[in-house]
Amino acid sequence: MSTPAATMAGVQAPPKLEKKPVKFSNLLLGAGLNMFEVTTLGQPLEVVKTTMAANRSDGFMGAMGRIWGRGGVLGFYQGLIPWAWIEASTKGAVLLFVASEAEFYARNAGASPFVGGIAGGMVGGLAQAYATMGFCTCMKTVEITKHKAAAAGEKVPGTMATFMDIYRREGVRGINKGVNAVAMRQVTNWGSRFGLSRVAETGIRRVSGKEHGEKLGIGEKIMASALGGGLSAWNQPIEVVRVEMQSKKEDPKRPKNMTVGKAFRYIYQENGLKGLYRGVTPRICLGVWQTICMVALGDYAKEAVEKLTGEQVTAKH
Repeated sequence: MSTPAATMAGVQAPPKLEKKPVKFSNLLLGAGLNMFEVTTLGQPLEVVKTTMAANRSDGFMGAMGRIWGRGGVLGFYQGLIPWAWIEASTKGAVLLFVASEAEFYARNAGASPFVGGIAGGMVGGLAQAYATMGFCTCMKTVEITKHKAAAAGEKVPGTMATFMDIYRREGVRGINKGVNAVAMRQVTNWGSRFGLSRVAETGIRRVSGKEHGEKLGIGEKIMASALGGGLSAWNQPIEVVRVEMQSKKEDPKRPKNMTVGKAFRYIYQENGLKGLYRGVTPRICLGVWQTICMVALGDYAKEAVEKLTGEQVTAKH
């Protein structure tokens, strides 16, 4: 049998692309880190961000005062159980599995590692939005923005009572309200966050003289990821639109049968460009905290998961 032309010419054939298995240890690591992040500072920052986006006349301190008046310290944890926990625990599983598959097929089609990584993150974010994140963000926003009947002396409906009431009145569409805006945010967020983090990392390598693949220190890793996460907040208008679509805040001027386009126009007409960027400060802080959890605590969590499962963790969190 004849030797392939590439071998005859002395050119080594490129290594065969192998699909990386999605290990249980990887999923456990992702879920564990996300659960820790959201249960500590993650949910309080999410509540402040959502409150500012829903009440666009409030500044940062105004939102803090509104939340404190609503329930003291516990007001900052509205929507944590079960919605934020469900979202955090499934985020690693859905996102990692789909992103890994999408990246493999993109690379197999000829994409570079950089483009394949972005494609994987975007498709993974899209899948996560429609699989679990849509109804979780909707119910978190409902918890944060619903009218407090207690002010009128009425009994405040609980979490599951609120969920069942929306389901009875509006069905699956009601508990997934704003899911298209969630998907848009996730796709643009993961794509830009991945790309911008790599740009920041390249700059840090140039400044620190580590342009030949030397290992970055933990502070440098955090800086690169935090810059990427902070700069990716350019899409905050999509987040404000998402909150407006899911909000239970009473406003007779809000358009009926709200779509992404209607919500965008309504917010711009009422509050201008500034209104579309309400909540961007706590969102940047949230991105930095997520980075610290994933990068700074990632190595410790990796060791713990490897001891627990007996598997080597290969995911990069």
